[in-house]
Order: sequence, then structure tokens, then C-alpha cells
Amino acid sequence: MKQPSDSTPDQAPADPAATDDMLAGQPVGYWSGRAHAAVTRHLRDTLARVDVTQPQYWVLNRVSGGPSAPERAEVVAQLTPLADGPHEISRVVDQLLHRGWLRADTARRLHLTDTGEAARLRLRALVSEVREVVHAGVTDEEYVAALKVLRTMVTNIEGGGPA
Repeated sequence: MKQPSDSTPDQAPADPAATDDMLAGQPVGYWSGRAHAAVTRHLRDTLARVDVTQPQYWVLNRVSGGPSAPERAEVVAQLTPLADGPHEISRVVDQLLHRGWLRADTARRLHLTDTGEAARLRLRALVSEVREVVHAGVTDEEYVAALKVLRTMVTNIEGGGPA
């Protein structure tokens, strides 16, 4: 395990008022968690105003996004790791079938209805507006750099990075 050097900054307590010169000592978990919570809350609040949940938006995009219609079980398996619980995506599929935004064929493959595709396009525009708010004052280069740093940290923790 790498030992801290005398030049390694001490881990400071999380401080929302930290100045730029103090940021190197701030805990990444605090800031990444706070960013996740703020962005997710803002997106979910925006979608709630049009009576849609974030998982519903995920399912609409997943059903729309492949070369062929996915099976219900495939959609559930792919999106469950993102969900708040193991049964949420299955329930969302049922909600969207009931709403008439999805239909299932005899092979249990899911398809967007015309109404579902229209909703997906409206939601995509709304989510794009949310993205503009979140990214205000952040260049694409800065955004890419931030994601690369986070990706490296995840790799370091989950394996494949420096020990």
C-alpha cells in the first residue's frame, strides 16, 4: 500500500465553503455524493412535474435504443442495477404498459407505441434542458476531465488500477 508522503495533503473534513486552494484535501466521496444527489433530485423533480419518473425514462430509452425489440426480462436485468430496488423496473414496465406507452408482443418483447415514442421525445427535450442547467459554466473539456478522473478512481477501487 502506498504510504502518504509529507507533500500529501491531509484529508480535510468536507467543507462546502472550501476555497480552490483547499480542494485537494477535500473528500471525493462527499463531493461526488453531493453532486449525484443534487443532479438526481433536480432531474426527478423536473420529471415529476410531467408525471414521469426517472426509471420510466430509462425504460423508454432502453426499449427505443436497440437494433431489435428487447425482451421484458432483458430490460429488467439491464436497468435493475440503476434502480432503487430489485422490483422497481418490472413495476415501471407494468406502469408503461398500462399507460399505453409500451406494448408487449407474444414473445414478451417490448415496443414503444406511437404515444410512447412521442413521450420519449418530449422527455428527451426536457432532460436536455436539465443537462444545460447542470452543465452551465462547465466546458465540454472540463466535463470530460471530471468524468475521466472519477472513472479512474472507480477503476482504482474496483480493480485494474494502481494498488
